[in-house]
Amino acid sequence: MLLDQIRKANDIKQIPREQWGELAEEIRKFLVEITSRNGGHIASNLGVVELTMALHLTFDLPKDKIIWDVGHQAYTHKLLTGRKKDFDSIRTYGGLSGFPKREESNCDAFDTGHSSTSISAGLGYVRARELTGEDYRVISVVGDGSLTGGMSYEALNNAAQAKSNFIIVLNDNEMSISENVGGISRYLDGIRTAKGYTSLKKKVKGSLQGSRGGRALSNRLARIKNSFKQLFVPGMFFEDMGITYLGPIDGYNIRQMQKAFREASRLDHAVIVHVVTKKGKGYRPAEEDPARFHGVGAFDIETGESIRHSDKETCTEVFSRALMREAQEHDRLVAVTAAMKDGTGLSEFASVYPDRFFDVGIAEEHAVTFSAGLAAGGLLPVVCIYSSFLQRGFDQIIHDVCLQNLHVIFMVDRAGLVGNDGETHQGLFDLSYLSLIPNMTVMAPKNKWELEAMLHFAIYDHDGPIAIRYPRGTAFDQLRVMQNKIRYGKSETIIQGEDVAVFSEGHMMKTALRVTHVLEENGYHPTLVNARFIKPLDTALIDAVAREHRVIVTIEENAKSGGYGEHVAAYVEQANLPLRVFCFGIDDIYVKQGSIATLKETVGLDWKTVSYQTLRFLKEAGVSPS
Repeated sequence: MLLDQIRKANDIKQIPREQWGELAEEIRKFLVEITSRNGGHIASNLGVVELTMALHLTFDLPKDKIIWDVGHQAYTHKLLTGRKKDFDSIRTYGGLSGFPKREESNCDAFDTGHSSTSISAGLGYVRARELTGEDYRVISVVGDGSLTGGMSYEALNNAAQAKSNFIIVLNDNEMSISENVGGISRYLDGIRTAKGYTSLKKKVKGSLQGSRGGRALSNRLARIKNSFKQLFVPGMFFEDMGITYLGPIDGYNIRQMQKAFREASRLDHAVIVHVVTKKGKGYRPAEEDPARFHGVGAFDIETGESIRHSDKETCTEVFSRALMREAQEHDRLVAVTAAMKDGTGLSEFASVYPDRFFDVGIAEEHAVTFSAGLAAGGLLPVVCIYSSFLQRGFDQIIHDVCLQNLHVIFMVDRAGLVGNDGETHQGLFDLSYLSLIPNMTVMAPKNKWELEAMLHFAIYDHDGPIAIRYPRGTAFDQLRVMQNKIRYGKSETIIQGEDVAVFSEGHMMKTALRVTHVLEENGYHPTLVNARFIKPLDTALIDAVAREHRVIVTIEENAKSGGYGEHVAAYVEQANLPLRVFCFGIDDIYVKQGSIATLKETVGLDWKTVSYQTLRFLKEAGVSPS
């Protein structure tokens, strides 16, 4: 295999030009095989094979810095920098990350995982290069989908002032995660379908120079260059900002891309190289449905069908079904997402209620403030965003939603450990950052039926900002009968006991049940509490627990710092209650990739560890079995 000849950076330069096509085919086949077993981001990676090859053939790594936006399309980059031997471990615990990681390779210039960051990071490298006097190229690769995020434009505005070379490769594949939306998508569509002004200008100039009076006319045309560009390329948005534009270029013509990259390298300012690619290139199922193949689990290579390990509903599917039912009865209910229509379970809603569905692109800040405007205008927005992505709208949640106490419902998907996508995607901070905001109510359902009930509560029994967090994966389907109806700020007691009370946050109920069984086996008679409300805290229940118990154990899949357990402990101390509080959560760390089961064991949130640590704590606290 040609791919086996690439053991380190720049080895691709030893592959003969006539074999580039064969190498690209090998890479695609290899990527499909690996992701079919381990899952991953397949469509985006298949689309940039030749683009990545052209970058590696043109530039010198690790001296030159390639910065990938999001980083979910960097698999070929990893292969071309000598990491093929480790690819069986990609996205597994202790293995390769599915995203660029500086600690993994000196060819990974910047850690990424969220969208619209590469231009800012690249410009930082450019300024650092200028101040240190070093000599290297900086290339930021940004997808057209990332240009729906406002941070890209902040960076472009600043990049226009660059006084030395900065190459921005616009990977235009007409997709982000869900189909691209908005003005930038239409703008790029216009460029793709227009005649390339660069080649046309050369032809016109060549003809004029050879004719009588043509030289003077040619010079006059040069003086009205901007008008000429406006005529043939819609908007010329980038050049109007002061950034040279080259393209559009075929993203599968390596020699053409090399030529463009070399031309771009000669300029002493920022330049955009517009490359047109296709998500899923070379694998028909991914070409036909790139959104579904954005991020996948294991799948059958022949059919492209997902290999599901459980027929049970996921939390996202439960929410989707509940939202459809609520939408039939509430005609002012609308749904908002940030380029995650499929991932957040809104596809059916978008199909049935297209006028009530809003995909704002990869723009979480805008999604939140836009929803605040919808609420102020008399609608009831349900905002569906992954936990780790909602972090990007933190300021807007505070100032635009909560400060005005607007009735906006945040459905926080992928809360807690998400597994193989690693540090940038783990949803471990939402309880902390949402709970500290005045006027915000935070809920967490223990099972699939309570998730439905909480959505109904948020719509009809609450008026103000409210967030409901739920995990990735299969919804818990035990404890169907609720002990009592949801009432604002009130927890639910599942088992009434004495001495030790286990307080469970949301989907940690499955673990909490196992822990209480272990406590019972060891002679204790524990109380089991379903927190339901992370904020406000059910202080009345804590007061009652203090009369019959000596210890509270809290279990949450969130950072300990600022989490549910800390709030319980702070109240116990403030009220001077005769209780000791023992908190289980995530320590002050970033959690890397791996299966959720493996990660729970690693961070000490599996039922065995929690049970053992709880028994040890009870012994140290002098609490003996009754």
